[in-house]
Formats: sequence, C-alpha cells, structure tokens
Amino acid sequence: MKVYMVSMLNAFVLMILGLWGYLGSEDPSLTALIPVILGALLLSLTQQLRYGSKPMAHLSVIITLLILIGLIKPLSGAIMRADSNAIYRVSAMMVSCAIATGFFVRSFIMVRKRKKKLKFNDVKASNG
Repeated sequence: MKVYMVSMLNAFVLMILGLWGYLGSEDPSLTALIPVILGALLLSLTQQLRYGSKPMAHLSVIITLLILIGLIKPLSGAIMRADSNAIYRVSAMMVSCAIATGFFVRSFIMVRKRKKKLKFNDVKASNG
C-alpha cells in the first residue's frame, strides 16, 4: 500500500472516530474535535504526498506523531473512567497513527536506499 493511501486512511479514521466521540458524548468538549481537525489537515496533504513532495511527507509524519503522542492523555483518562467505548475509539486512533508512522518511516528508508543505489551506480559507471 502506498504511503499517501495509508495517510488518507489514517485521516478518515481520525475524523470519523473523533466525530463519533464528540457527537456521542453526553457533554461534548471541543477538544474531542482536535483529531477531526488534524485528520482534515492530513487529508488536505494527501495530494502532495501522492506526487512525492518531501516537505509535505515530513509535515504529515510530524502531525501523525504529534497526534499519536497527544492521544496518550485521552486514553489514560478513558481508562480511569472505565469508559470502554472511549478506550476503543482512542486506541483505534492510536493504532492507526502508529501504522501510518511505520509506513512513513519505511518509505523514507526505501527512498534513502534507492538514492544510495543510484549514487553507487553513477560512480561505478563513471569509473568503468
């Protein structure tokens, strides 16, 4: 699966589960909309990711990591309240962000290896 598709899927997961948490709450808090807003931001970067924009890839992975880290506190709060629905929602968002981060890292490593290989082949051809 391509990294832009994983990022898009992650954005949809964040938006859908964030809206579910906001709309399904008895006393909704605006902080529940943070994953929705950041998911929309990630979704807006998908087109640039598709065409290989390095700055947008780096921005996307930073946003994804910040979301992953930022969801630790809501997960601990949900565990303290023993709110199983919130635990499942936040855990699903965290898993989605972790998978997306893994795909980003794998993509960065593959690009670096490809560059090294091309550089090696260029040096080899010029010496040959």
